[in-house]
Amino acid sequence: MRWSDLLRMSAESLKRRKLRAFLTILGVVIGTASIVVMISLGLGLQQSMYEQMEMDGGTTGLTVSGKSGDMMYSSSYGNMSSEEESDKYITDETVKELKMLEHVRSAAPVLTYSALALQGKYEGNIQLYGTTGEALEWMNPELEPGGRLPDADSAELELLFGNMVIMDFTEKGTGKGYWDTGELPDIDLARDKFFVILDSDSYYQQQESSGMSMESSGDESGNGDSNTVKTPKKYVLSACGEIAGGMESYNSNSYYVLCDIYKLKEYLQKEFRGRAIPGQPTTQSGKPYSQFVYSSVSVQADDMEHVDELAQTIRGMGYNVSTNVEYINGMKKTLGMVQAVLGGIGAVSLLVAAIGIANTMMMSIYERTKEIGVMKVIGCGLKNIRQLFLLEAAFIGFIGGIAGNVLSFVISGIINMLIPAESLWGTAGNISYIPFWLILASMGFAVLVGMAAGYFPAVRAMRLSPLAAIRNE
Repeated sequence: MRWSDLLRMSAESLKRRKLRAFLTILGVVIGTASIVVMISLGLGLQQSMYEQMEMDGGTTGLTVSGKSGDMMYSSSYGNMSSEEESDKYITDETVKELKMLEHVRSAAPVLTYSALALQGKYEGNIQLYGTTGEALEWMNPELEPGGRLPDADSAELELLFGNMVIMDFTEKGTGKGYWDTGELPDIDLARDKFFVILDSDSYYQQQESSGMSMESSGDESGNGDSNTVKTPKKYVLSACGEIAGGMESYNSNSYYVLCDIYKLKEYLQKEFRGRAIPGQPTTQSGKPYSQFVYSSVSVQADDMEHVDELAQTIRGMGYNVSTNVEYINGMKKTLGMVQAVLGGIGAVSLLVAAIGIANTMMMSIYERTKEIGVMKVIGCGLKNIRQLFLLEAAFIGFIGGIAGNVLSFVISGIINMLIPAESLWGTAGNISYIPFWLILASMGFAVLVGMAAGYFPAVRAMRLSPLAAIRNE
């Protein structure tokens, strides 16, 4: 018997029992959709993780940190290392050493510094993130129309605001901001000018001193506080752009204000001339450290295969290193377990569908016993009879697999539309992600389950006695 005949007979058998075939296929649809949607949730998390890693330096990025000292104003950018604190500071010499290492494509110093920004009736603590122009270009942040990266040759310090920095501005006096009122401050981060205060400690001390002076002015003696506080300088700085995304799209730069590191260093040294810069280490006598210390160094390896080797080399130099590859490898194990659990939950539905297929095929054999006997008498081979019922079961799995994938795309679309990824994972992307290979795998699995469920009924049909089958009513 030809394969075309077997296919035609299998299809006609399903058509004759439409309701039973529909209910059996429906079970496969639900089972397939359950597996695909469950696995797609784990894949969505994995996809978001990879996108986040690309923004944080990709798979070739390393973050090198050193001794923190009293750098309470700074923090390493990227993944924090769980290693013990290094006994070395990150200086210009460190950056030069790292650039000379084999397999290092680039090494850029990073300096983070907390400052105060004033605009109209609003004020906000901003986290300045300074690095080189080359590193900023490599980061390649997506900008709002009209924006550009900070210019290192500009006469002033240019600021590139993260898309969520505006949420940290509050109203002077009341201290209320977005997190209190739900309304964003009336500030245009991309175009407005800002008063930026680098010596925020002196600013707050002056505010407190002014409040105390006003209270003491009502005394009969008229004597105020004799201690004077240094008035911090207010730098009028302009924004060169804003990172795209608004409040709906979180990225690694959302809460940072990017700027040129050397221009930031110049401003800090001018502001704190003769004094220790907040966050910089000091000697035992309280004097500034002889060299300027950076928060970290962002290193790019020439290839992902050399990242681990390079990390070990830098650790041997006495510095702490964290890499995206190490983070990804750790997350892969966790995500593998998550996907296995989610896939197992979905597989239960398909197992129930397999029982339905087996039941349908057994009923079909009982109803077609005489037909099977006739086929054997006229010379149809036992192998062809087995193939006929296996194809019928495979048809049920195939049709259910197609419909199940269509349903899974609908469910996935609804999930992504109703639940933003940022609300759960804090990263951009989709909660549910269905790649092409998952579609093919689920289709093949549905067909395989159908054939497995139909195997024993097919064997039973093959072993029926021809004479007993013909006599059966």
